Amino acid sequence: MADATTTDRPVLRVLSGEALSPPPAWMMRQAGRYLPEYRATRAEAGSFLDLCYNPAFATEVTLQPIRRFGFEASILFSDILVVPHALGQDVRFVEGEGPRLDALEGRAQFEALREAGDPAIFTHLAPVFEAVERIRGALPLETTLLGFCGAPWTVASYMIGGRGTPDLAPARALAASDPALLDALLDRLVTVQTEYLVRQFRAGVDAVQIFESHAGVLPDSPDGDALKRFSLDPIARMIAGIRAEVPGAKIIVFARGSGLDGHTRVVPETGADAVGVDWGVDLAALRARLPATTVTQGNLHPETLIAGGEALDAAVDAILAATEGLPHIFNLGHGITPQTPVAHVERMLARLRAGR
Repeated sequence: MADATTTDRPVLRVLSGEALSPPPAWMMRQAGRYLPEYRATRAEAGSFLDLCYNPAFATEVTLQPIRRFGFEASILFSDILVVPHALGQDVRFVEGEGPRLDALEGRAQFEALREAGDPAIFTHLAPVFEAVERIRGALPLETTLLGFCGAPWTVASYMIGGRGTPDLAPARALAASDPALLDALLDRLVTVQTEYLVRQFRAGVDAVQIFESHAGVLPDSPDGDALKRFSLDPIARMIAGIRAEVPGAKIIVFARGSGLDGHTRVVPETGADAVGVDWGVDLAALRARLPATTVTQGNLHPETLIAGGEALDAAVDAILAATEGLPHIFNLGHGITPQTPVAHVERMLARLRAGR
């Protein structure tokens, strides 16, 4: 049952369907390389995974953007690839290149992964839950704490390809050559990540976001509905599983690249409380197609934030106009990039909070 503190958290109020003016704000990747204090902590921590798995460091970088900007939500600092790492797949981050995994190319590699019920998975992830507890204890009472994970298709595509690729060719090829193996991998990720998010809730998060970063690049589906088959259905299974353990859990789904039609399907087909809107979708057109009660989040272009100036002001105003009187959480349409000037984030928030 919600108490006085949780009901006073603006992001949770919007996720419950309330329209606030101005809307509450946070940014995907808000704890990141655009902040000098993050870069200093990252250097102290050592590797990126050391930063993710050290609760003290993870707490510190999660709190940094809250101290500086006063965002209404804080998102746990971690990475979607800690789950395959916990399953036993080798994961490493190469400076300047991003994540690298030992590619899962066939059944032998899949069978070497930990089974969904293996307790070693959550022993491995215990530092994440400790970080959640620490962050919640240190955050202002009015600040919503978000947990997260990757959607099964997005995580599977990294596990199969060994890295992010623009066309996800390895994952799509496996879907064609051995669809049963892909289904088995998706099923395992559904099971493990459902429990992962349940444990994040129990550790103290107020809501979670499921990142479907690759909703725009999917395998062919015999029924012609790849979005449902590979993305929305697995996410729906996760959400049902989470709510079976955490009734009323608040969940945002970000289905990047799914287009205007795909964005309209996210809430009704997954059971999510909100749809994250990527920068490629016309927010006004989307809102015109959604019920007034649907909660949206996003969709400022990260490059507009880099540009700053009058273009940034106009983009903020356009989002406010498109969502006036409707439940909306202000955010970017993808993660903030390292080259973003801090002053532009300050300008964005000043414009937003002035309600102009």
